[in-house]
Amino acid sequence: MTANAVHRTIEAVWRIESARIIAAVARMLRDVGLAEEMAQEALVSALETWPAAGLPANPAAWLMTAARNRALDWLRHRKLEQAREGELAFEIESQLQDAAPDLERDAHDRIGDDLLRLVFIACHPVLPTEGRVALTLRLLGGLTTDEIARAFLVPEATVAQRIVRAKRTLAEARVPFDVPVGHELVQRLASVLQVIYLVYNEGYAASAGADWMRPALCDEALRLGRILAGLVPGESEVHGLVALMEIQSSRARARTDAQGVPVLLLDQDRSRWDQLLIRRGLAALARAEQVAAERGKALGPYALQAAIAACHARARRAGDTPWTGIAALYDALAQLAPSPVVELNRAVAVAMAFGPAAGLEIVEDLLDEPVLRHYHLLPSVRGDFLFKLGRLAEARAELERAAGLTQNERERTLLLERAAACVARQVTTVGQGSCTAPSARVRT
Repeated sequence: MTANAVHRTIEAVWRIESARIIAAVARMLRDVGLAEEMAQEALVSALETWPAAGLPANPAAWLMTAARNRALDWLRHRKLEQAREGELAFEIESQLQDAAPDLERDAHDRIGDDLLRLVFIACHPVLPTEGRVALTLRLLGGLTTDEIARAFLVPEATVAQRIVRAKRTLAEARVPFDVPVGHELVQRLASVLQVIYLVYNEGYAASAGADWMRPALCDEALRLGRILAGLVPGESEVHGLVALMEIQSSRARARTDAQGVPVLLLDQDRSRWDQLLIRRGLAALARAEQVAAERGKALGPYALQAAIAACHARARRAGDTPWTGIAALYDALAQLAPSPVVELNRAVAVAMAFGPAAGLEIVEDLLDEPVLRHYHLLPSVRGDFLFKLGRLAEARAELERAAGLTQNERERTLLLERAAACVARQVTTVGQGSCTAPSARVRT
């Protein structure tokens, strides 16, 4: 295997396993920032060793062992220093014991999952909301600061500062590496759900790179969501988020063709949708509705989005999609959780239900939204509406602008193809009838 191939393998393994490694080491060290340093040192060691020695039989286990060994060395060194100073090191002794397997403890652990524990630590109330989400995305999903910035629609430097401050705050506050219980757990659920949702979205529609999707991120977010639903079964929004992710994941096989080219929602072969995931998603949605009804509450934002996804899942053909009902659900979502991105999604549903002119009217009101200034889906959606209205020169300009804004190579190609369709349409005669571009991708 060439050195480049080894490096690519290391990057792939790191992307998948880094969160587990950091979580396991953080349980040993009780310090998230220090745990990430140890994991990074293990990565550097792999980059130095593997090209010459060859890939180990189990690369993930190699990285985990290397990181844990560094953590053990750090703990022993710290214990020795404190012993020399005549200090009692009960805490360090406990940490050293925690580094070894303890089957009895694991059997009685309520969650038994270091990753989920790491999410709750990163979402500790001592941190501002933005810091909680950014740090967890960094640690759990292995996302770069640039990727997180695009998820938040904020400058990369802002995200980098949030992460550094969050690590420092956790260390200074000496936050214990434990899972909250009772009322504290419920209070921190909102941040945890937001984190899981953003991780899932980055996997479902990769913001950068050559891949349309990152299935490992989707799988990890869905796994954490399922665990969380078992931990707090009386919270409707947890079931709503799980329902949303289950149903969205059911489309994964149909979202690209054999060459990896994206296939938009209305063009997908619905026979390729995973019916098991759909059934699981509908069951989770029913549970969310039941819990909300038992508590006398309306559905929350995640459950409403799951209800929208369920409308698509129940439609056997694209033409059977109940767009009027979907538009009504988006109206409810916009009232409950108003945001420019929700409005953009609502515009697509309204356009499908009542025509592109109605959708364009909503989009026009979003053009001056600062948060959408560099959001590629705004010109993408607007270009789609303009195309359908026959305003081809304007449509082409918007689609080309969208292509220039996206960082995903697959999506850029798709947008440029749609822009080219505007040119092709311009050279045809009016008597040939209307031609429609693929629907804008807000959620496929």
